[in-house]
Amino acid sequence: MLKTKKITGEIKIPHSLYEEVRLEVKNIPDFKRKIESSLNITTSELTEVLLVGAIVLNASDIHIEPEQEEAKIRIRVDGVLEDVIFLDIKKYNFLLSRIKLMSGLKLNVKDRPQDGRFSILLEGGSIEIRASSLPAEYGESIVLRILNPKNLISLEKLGMREDLLKLFKKEIKRPHGMIIVTGPTGSGKTTTLYAILKKLNKPEVKIITIEDPIEYELKGISQSQVDPSKGYDFANGLKALMRQDPDVILVGEIRDLETAKIAIQAALTGHLVLTTLHTNDSAGVIARLQALGEKPVDIAPAINMAVAQRLVRKVCPKCKSLRKISAEELKEIKKELKNLPDGVKVPKIDKNTKIAEAKGCPYCNFTGYRGRDAIFEAFLVDEEIEEFILKSPSIPALRKLLRKKGMVSMRQDGLIKVLNNITTIEEVNRVTSREK
Repeated sequence: MLKTKKITGEIKIPHSLYEEVRLEVKNIPDFKRKIESSLNITTSELTEVLLVGAIVLNASDIHIEPEQEEAKIRIRVDGVLEDVIFLDIKKYNFLLSRIKLMSGLKLNVKDRPQDGRFSILLEGGSIEIRASSLPAEYGESIVLRILNPKNLISLEKLGMREDLLKLFKKEIKRPHGMIIVTGPTGSGKTTTLYAILKKLNKPEVKIITIEDPIEYELKGISQSQVDPSKGYDFANGLKALMRQDPDVILVGEIRDLETAKIAIQAALTGHLVLTTLHTNDSAGVIARLQALGEKPVDIAPAINMAVAQRLVRKVCPKCKSLRKISAEELKEIKKELKNLPDGVKVPKIDKNTKIAEAKGCPYCNFTGYRGRDAIFEAFLVDEEIEEFILKSPSIPALRKLLRKKGMVSMRQDGLIKVLNNITTIEEVNRVTSREK
């Protein structure tokens, strides 16, 4: 049978090009110079340089945004967008066509959003790229999400405190119930859930996921992607999945009452269900499920654990410096970390304590930060909390009870990381608010 070469779906990067870019591009200014020196090569080669440079810098996204007279390219590194370069409109149009072709997007469709994806084939493996186009004032805006398998890390490398990691390991061994991870988009929820799946993935355990979309391929796990355009959504996908004899179920997100009801029923009938919600904190999980229309009498017995998380940037190991804590910072941290439960390890803090300060160097793109760590808060639904949920408590009321029972908040978790010189107090202030 005659084999034809695919022109969409994948792009093979020569190892020589990857090594060339890896050696030359250490930061954003290097990346800009590399692109500038590549403007006279073919559009295909320019696309490869753009993709490899972003991968080398560990970017999560590439943004290509047309303006009136030029197009701006930005990349998101450690959660922060950085300008890279401006291209003339002619070069932008060539680049746009190339990316749409690779992604399986229709070249002639410019007046409505499109989604696609393609694979980058490297010598050491492949990286999935998810493409999204959006009609804008001066042309199509393209965002490429880089799904690098190296970002799939183990539970032990998520940055959890020792006591929290112990709690997670205990809870994921339970044969049934629901574990809900909550947080805004880009807070690391998928990374946490995939780390749990990796821990649970054994020959004797049947794991099935239903996702929108599938972000990473997990060996030994059955993964299904919803397709609303064909009537295949989370709710009916979950119904079908229940007939597949699963032990562990991952539901990418609970978005409506029907999905919530089926997921809760699964948790109550002998399955461990992992899922996500969008709420501000862990206490908001209950209110969110009620807002969807679920009843407290069903919610309370189904949930084992609710987890909220955010990502903070880690201070750069090559340029970080330590400074003496200020009197105001000392007072604030002491106040916020008082009455922590036994088992939570906190470094000694006094007027001589030193904390990390972000400086900036070529290694960290002159930001002072390199890489990210998660900060968490989690609570278990015990008998007391289950009875409290039945009363439909407000979020502040539930949070007050959780704090009384010893829950460590995301802010407290972040401040412990500040005292361990992992991040800065500025980062913790950026992603959390002071406890009231």
